[in-house]
Amino acid sequence: MSEQSTSRTGNGSSEQEQPRAISGRRAGDSVLIISDDAEFARIVVARWQSQRIVPAFTLMGSDLYSSAVLASHTLTILGPRVNHLPKVLKAIEAAGDAVICVAPEQSMPMRELRGMAMFIRHTDGWLEDLIQLASEVLRRSDAGARMRLAELALAASQRHAILGRYLLEMRHTLNNCLTSVLGNAELLLLEPGRLAADTREQIETMHTMALRIHEIFQRFSSLETEMQFAERKSQTETERQSQVVAAS
Repeated sequence: MSEQSTSRTGNGSSEQEQPRAISGRRAGDSVLIISDDAEFARIVVARWQSQRIVPAFTLMGSDLYSSAVLASHTLTILGPRVNHLPKVLKAIEAAGDAVICVAPEQSMPMRELRGMAMFIRHTDGWLEDLIQLASEVLRRSDAGARMRLAELALAASQRHAILGRYLLEMRHTLNNCLTSVLGNAELLLLEPGRLAADTREQIETMHTMALRIHEIFQRFSSLETEMQFAERKSQTETERQSQVVAAS
């Protein structure tokens, strides 16, 4: 959470909420609270400060809704009083992010938010239920993000493995061609009297470059072992990330 979070009410006014010290935060955790009751937002933010992981907050009145703003947050919380609910719901639908709606049972927008939000009744114990549910949503989002990163790393490793296997398969063919070039160059250099000076210089250059290529191919002897180690490491990391997501 930044040093100050701005809470805006439905009439566009702004109030400053000064949070207490943050105990920890996962990268990317962010919560948008939309409510035209500034007290609701203050209560939620204040209660969250006692949690081990505290996200960054944006507090906003319903008149300032924006699908672009919604899309930049991991979780959106709708308070019990949202004056411009139809416009907010339209923005939420466009953003497609996780949504928790806190509202009295008699005024819950069940039909409007069906399939889009999780609901908490604004009765005794609502605050603890909200913190518990929201923390779980953020934890699952973090686990999913880690899983996607692991999948990207695995895909990159697989591409490198394909290239490495191709080089290993071609190594013997290339070595045979290289051996022929080196052998013929060395035979020509054994008879210096038959070569013009510039021709001999060109053949020496070819011989030197061929030796350098030969040294490079010598290093391929350890490439297969290194590739197998990298594949095992990538597979272990992916399995670990999968277990984290499954456990969540």
